[in-house]
Amino acid sequence: MHAYLDWNATGQLRPEARVAVAAALDVTGNPSSVHGAGRAARSLVETAREQVAALVGVTARDVVFTSGGTEANMLALSAALGDTLLVSAIEHPSVRGGGRFAAAEEIPVTPAGIADLAALERLLAGRSRPLVSLMLANNETGAIQPVVAAAAMVHAAGGLLHVDAVQGPGRIACDFQALGADLMTLSSHKIGGPQGAGALIRRDGLPLDALIKGGGQERGLRAGTENVAGIAGFGAAANVARQRWTEEAARMAILRDKLEACIKAVASQAVIFGAEAERLPNTTLFSVPGMKAETAVIAFDLEGVAVSSGAACSSGKVSPSHVLAAMGVPEAIGRGAIRVSLGYATSDEDVGTILKAWEKLSESLYKSGNHQEIAA
Repeated sequence: MHAYLDWNATGQLRPEARVAVAAALDVTGNPSSVHGAGRAARSLVETAREQVAALVGVTARDVVFTSGGTEANMLALSAALGDTLLVSAIEHPSVRGGGRFAAAEEIPVTPAGIADLAALERLLAGRSRPLVSLMLANNETGAIQPVVAAAAMVHAAGGLLHVDAVQGPGRIACDFQALGADLMTLSSHKIGGPQGAGALIRRDGLPLDALIKGGGQERGLRAGTENVAGIAGFGAAANVARQRWTEEAARMAILRDKLEACIKAVASQAVIFGAEAERLPNTTLFSVPGMKAETAVIAFDLEGVAVSSGAACSSGKVSPSHVLAAMGVPEAIGRGAIRVSLGYATSDEDVGTILKAWEKLSESLYKSGNHQEIAA
């Protein structure tokens, strides 16, 4: 039996999205063409724009389609929107890299993996037009960030707030207006849509400096013929996620709690990172002394279980987690961190499969009472 438990990296394509992609592939027209075929393609794009807008409580004109979350982050992090850039220490690499700013200053986080608002307040003092980027929920620990409070502080300082929300929709409430965001990044494949599509949400026509220039697509904010099939699938996934997220999230939370209880029962020394914070209902990041992530991931894979060593955004590389480092986690325990992330289609059987694999790996790790590295 195989269990896919790496949904924070990418989700299983929803059946509704698959149908929408297939239907869109049969539409030949360019969305910028004025003939009937072009108008048919444009209709698919605009329907999807309305569906994505509804997912986060905005109007269709606030949605700019991109190739994914990374491009949306780059589009948002422009010096045209601020004089300085502040980002939390646990952001995605595309945010920590500073976007189109020369550099970014980091906002520290607490040991629970939550942005330190007192530190943010100090960093904002005396700034001229600060742009702040704070994710909605961390992709490794699942820790939900204090976006509403941060937005109030940033706006009081005369700045703007960008929220990388790719891990939020379909798992927690994600209302653009309620969060107080000025910009928000979304990704199709995190919610059961196809890879290669994403969106940047902007407040009230906030002026953006186009990252990809050329044609007038996306109201001049993203040149290039639209990925009609990808966008159509994104819209379909957004529509389903909006309708079902509360029931899906509740079921994922039950499975996650069962998983974490059993992880601890098998290995009492196991550490669940960020457990003291409010977290996504689907995410568990854990480790035990003596375990190394690279060999543990392989060992799980050999048992038919797909998990990740923290984030999966670096071409398959396994490297120390900057998130755990920012939380002050000692390298000796942090180097073994394994992320298990559930999704809308995760079953009780999937959780049972990983727990059987964990029992086997723990026995190998602790055999004869020695803290030995798991043998792949």
